[in-house]
Amino acid sequence: MRDTKSIFFKYFIICAAVILISFICLGAVLLLVSSQYFSGEKRDLLISNVSTAAEEVAETAGSTDELTGSEVEDILKSHAQSIGGELFMTDEDGNTVVFTGTRLSGSVPKGVLEDMKRSATYFSSDMEGFLPSERHVSGIVFDIGSEPFYLFAAISLTEQDSYIWNIMQIFLISMILVLAIVLIIVYIATKQLTTPITELAETATLIGKGDFTQRLPEYDTTEFDILGKAFNDMAVSLNNYDKMRSSFVANVSHELRTPMTSIGGFVDGILDGTIPQSEEKKYLRIISSEVQRLTRLVRSMLNLARIESGTVELKCAQFSLIEPIVDTLVTFENRLEEKNIDVRGLDVDRVIVYADNDLIHQVIYNLLENAIKFVDKNGYIEFGFDTHDNMTAVSIKNSGEGLSQEELPQVFDRFYKTDESRGKDKSGVGLGLNIVRSIVKLHGGKIMVRSVKGEYTEFVFTLPGKPQEKEGSAKR
Repeated sequence: MRDTKSIFFKYFIICAAVILISFICLGAVLLLVSSQYFSGEKRDLLISNVSTAAEEVAETAGSTDELTGSEVEDILKSHAQSIGGELFMTDEDGNTVVFTGTRLSGSVPKGVLEDMKRSATYFSSDMEGFLPSERHVSGIVFDIGSEPFYLFAAISLTEQDSYIWNIMQIFLISMILVLAIVLIIVYIATKQLTTPITELAETATLIGKGDFTQRLPEYDTTEFDILGKAFNDMAVSLNNYDKMRSSFVANVSHELRTPMTSIGGFVDGILDGTIPQSEEKKYLRIISSEVQRLTRLVRSMLNLARIESGTVELKCAQFSLIEPIVDTLVTFENRLEEKNIDVRGLDVDRVIVYADNDLIHQVIYNLLENAIKFVDKNGYIEFGFDTHDNMTAVSIKNSGEGLSQEELPQVFDRFYKTDESRGKDKSGVGLGLNIVRSIVKLHGGKIMVRSVKGEYTEFVFTLPGKPQEKEGSAKR
């Protein structure tokens, strides 16, 4: 038995109820129309026959000197057969003088006679108890000579009931057959309509258990097809995030384990005397270096988490980008002199950007640190600036080995290090460029990298030059 709270059950019951109510309404209309049609048909038949019978009786009486009861009875019987009922004639006191069916006792009530007119009338009544049951009745008053007479034609309601019942029987049989066929079709259609929902629920359950490889098929229904594609895209994203999470945990574990292992080993060596006392300062300096490395890793991870969670509040203002670049170059002055690096492209006017000075300073620092790390000896670092519309593009280019086409798409990934980087840099944690991308994106800019193997590597990022005008704000 299906769950009464399920969409399938509710949709099926609603459809069945609507169809059933429609049939009931249709049956009521059919019953009303049939009854009115029958009544109208019998009314016309009664009025026509009672009028004609009265005319024939009056005409026969006028053409003969003597009108017998048998002659009148013959006329009335002929019309009684035509209507399938009975006719009877009364005098002005309501006493029956001629009848074609069962003899009626008593007399027609005066009230009924007083309501009669010279034109034929129709009503449905038992004539205040004169007739044994309620019937369709038509009456007319006419004169034979100088005496008024009343002629009535009556048809039992049983015939109407039988007629309506036959029609309703046909309707009920047809309704049951059609309803059965329609409910089967509705059942199949409802099942097909709710199948994607069931599949979606089952797939969501499996994904909730960690199986991100589950996918929904394509559907013929547009809405379900759109939902299925969106769900599959979500599953792909979750799968990617899961891989990123696993990779992130593995990388963090590796980055934390390496310095901690070194620190633990050296501390144990100092404590148990394995390391000579004369060498203790040397290893203490190594321990200090590893501690600083751990500090940088934790700080970078916290900064990245704050940026991506949206908890960083930008303190934007307009300033010249040359100033943080020069300040950063001064920081790296010794390393620049060691490699004899030529710095180019700073002989420009003020390059104004609208951004958070501290965060952009970190962007410049990370990019310059990366450039100095990989620039070749006696090489160069070149800056470029280009303003278009409201965006300023900044490029930092360094000569050197460069990156391969396979490495370019990965340089912004967390903890990614090229093989060359692993050999040249022992202090980096592989989060610098990822932080750069997050900060630039936070300012509404973009960053890209291009490189020619054996020649150069160039990072280009964009920043707004002035405050972005909010959509819908009034211009003055």
